[in-house]
Order: sequence, then C-alpha cells, then structure tokens
Amino acid sequence: MSTEVNFDGLIGPSHNYGGLSHGNVASKSNALRISQPKKAALQGLEKMNYLRGLGLAQGVLLPQQRPHLPTLRSLGFSGSDAEIINRASNQAPELLAQCYSASSMWTANACTVAPSADTADGRVHFTASNLSSMFHRSIEHETTTRLLKSIFSDENYFTHHQALPSGVHFGDEGAANHNRFAENYADAGVQLFVFGRYAFRENRYATAKFPTRQTYEASRAISQLHGLDQNRVVYAQQNPKIIDAGAFHNDVVSVSNLNTFFMHEEAFVDKASMQDELRRKYNGELHFIEVPTEQVSLQAAVKSYLFNSQLIQLPNEQGMALILPSESQENAEVFAYLQDLKEQDTPIKHVQFVDVRQSMQNGGGPACLRLRVALNQAELGAVNSKFILDDQLFAELNRWVNKHYRDEIHPDDLRDPKLAQENFFALDELSQIFDLGSFYEFQREA
Repeated sequence: MSTEVNFDGLIGPSHNYGGLSHGNVASKSNALRISQPKKAALQGLEKMNYLRGLGLAQGVLLPQQRPHLPTLRSLGFSGSDAEIINRASNQAPELLAQCYSASSMWTANACTVAPSADTADGRVHFTASNLSSMFHRSIEHETTTRLLKSIFSDENYFTHHQALPSGVHFGDEGAANHNRFAENYADAGVQLFVFGRYAFRENRYATAKFPTRQTYEASRAISQLHGLDQNRVVYAQQNPKIIDAGAFHNDVVSVSNLNTFFMHEEAFVDKASMQDELRRKYNGELHFIEVPTEQVSLQAAVKSYLFNSQLIQLPNEQGMALILPSESQENAEVFAYLQDLKEQDTPIKHVQFVDVRQSMQNGGGPACLRLRVALNQAELGAVNSKFILDDQLFAELNRWVNKHYRDEIHPDDLRDPKLAQENFFALDELSQIFDLGSFYEFQREA
C-alpha cells in the first residue's frame, strides 16, 4: 500500500512582493506592495492542517535563509552582515531584493520526484530543480538538496541527484511541469514531462511575450537520472499562447491525480497526440477533463488559478476533491464552471476552497505550495518524522510564526539590517524545532 504525501513550503519571514518573476502576472502586478508575512505563513499552515484534517498525510518543508548573504558576498559585497546589506541597498537594491525573495515557499518547484514503483533501482528519486531562468530562484537548489537529504536520508529507500547544469539549455522548474498517472500510488505509472521549448533543435512554436522556462532537454535528463522506462514516459510541449497569457508553469493550466487529468483545452501544442500517447502507454482507463475556452478564458484561468489547485484522493472511497484558492470562488466565470463540473460524471466529486491570498498575490496558489511524494509504507516509515505535520507540530509552528514574523513588510524594510537579524533569529529557532543543527549558512558562519 502506498500513499501520496503533500510536503508544503512553510512561508518564510521575509515574504515580500518584489515582483521578481517575469512572466508571472500576479507577481508583477503586485510588485512593491506591502506584504503580510505573518498572515501568509498562518494561511499556509492552515491549508496544511486542512488537508491533514481530510485524512491526508501532510509534510512540511522549511524556508531558506533570506537574505542570502553568501550570494551577495560572491558578487563582491564584503564586511559584516549589516555592512553588506547597507552597501547592497545603496549600490544594487535590485540584487538585495533578489536575495530577500521568499520564493522557496513554492515547493512544487523544489524538485522532481519519481516514486519507487517507476524507477529501475526501486528507490524514490529526487532531483532538485536548478530554476536557472530566474536569478532569485537559481540560488535555492543547494539548500533544497540538503533539506531533502535531511528528510529522506535512508539510502535504502531514497536517492538524491544534484540539480542539472545551470544555463538556458537545461532550465528545470521541477514538479510544476510534471504529472504522473497510475491506478493506485503503489502501481507503476506513466510520467508526463511538460516543456516549453527545445534547447538544441528548432522550435516550431515560440512565445512572443514571456520566456519559456522548462526545456525538453532538462525533462529528458531527469527521466534518465531517475531510471525511468522510456516506454512509460511522455514528453509534451506547452502551448506558447498559454505561457504568454501568464501560465509560466504547466501547473497553472493543468493538474493530475491517479488516472485523472484536469486541464485547459489550450494547454498543449498537440493535445490529441499527447492524449493518444498517454492512453497507449498507460494501458488503462484515463479521464481527461478539459475545460473549454468558451467557458473559462485563459485570462480567467490564470487570474483565478483554477488549475493551480490540488487534486487529491480522499480516503474511504470518497472520490477526488479539487482544493482551490478562494479566488476561484470569487471569479464568476470560473465559479460557474465549477458548479457545472459538480454535475458532471467525473472522478472529481468535491470542490473546496482555501484562503492562500498572500501567496496568490505573489503568484502561487495551493498547488505551488506543495510537493507531492508517493511513498509505500516502508518508505513513509523511513521519512524523518519531525517533518510530518501533527497537532503538536502545527501548534508549535503557529507559536513560532506569531512570535517571530512581522505583520507587514514595506519595500524599504529590506534596507534595514534589523530585518535580517530578526529573520536569522527566527530561522535559528526553527532549525532547533526540527533538530537540524547548523543547517543555515549564517549558523555555520557564526
């Protein structure tokens, strides 16, 4: 028996609206607004606990050190922490903002995961994403790898790969461009890797407005690193029209679970070929739930994050539930479609809404906040249990957030060395909660 565990990113104390992500409409439109980090983190924790209350196993991934002063040092800034922050704020405030980003909260981009049922060596494989298309995210993967190794440390069950080489040719954005189909989580599945462009061959389809982040070559490399049977792998190109509409990752226009694929009808360049190949390699019944453009426009889909929802299997044969951001409930066009969906005969039996507005305003919905890891019982038993949410950890993390987080962060607050000191003090205590020792760079530098 296997289960799917959602590992959500704990939103960090530096949560701010830097507007750093080109192609992410929500991030850009809310740039330099006042953020509410305490509210953001509490919303994220409440969402985790809500999923746990539905009977799902729920894990936690920790925020990374921000500001990331080692990056500033590598770019020529020197002195004490306060001196580095002061110099960067005066000489290169745009770099300081990059190093303050709390974007590691979106753990759908943390890595790509292959369950043991699919891999040649029968172990769960993890490859941290290089996120090379955006500088503020490209500095995450080393810490991501160390964190994943701390949680999934038993080499009898887990294998970790370093991020792919950085650069435009192997741009990798992680599980946000990856889907897996299986009758049960324990069964061998078919994996779908979605990419935006080819790096080493001619692209017939190209975006006109926003960059494509995931390359075919990166997806292919990860499938090979994970030891996947290529007869059970499908590669599909995302529609450039969708990317230019603001769907910078494929999980903004599609989401899957088990044998069900919920997607916008314009999500892919060649939808029919992709579906035919999936059916042929899956050898079972697949359910494609396509949302027509005439019912939900691309603009409405991106604004509401209809597809950046969590499609989950409820326990005790209750069917699947779609966990959506409250913005989908507030969008008349999208909500009308959802009311129609509930009347259709599909595996999706329940539609439920959660408030993650602080994350949404920075460009990430419920699905962005979670990494899905399918584990059998032995593998689940080998996971570091300190990272699995229970009543005690939920209460402890709420206490920690209320103690350390600011109610608001103004854009100019990033210039204040006191904010960095507060963040480091909070993360130092957090590492003690999880018994990680000197996990963060500032702890090893002290």
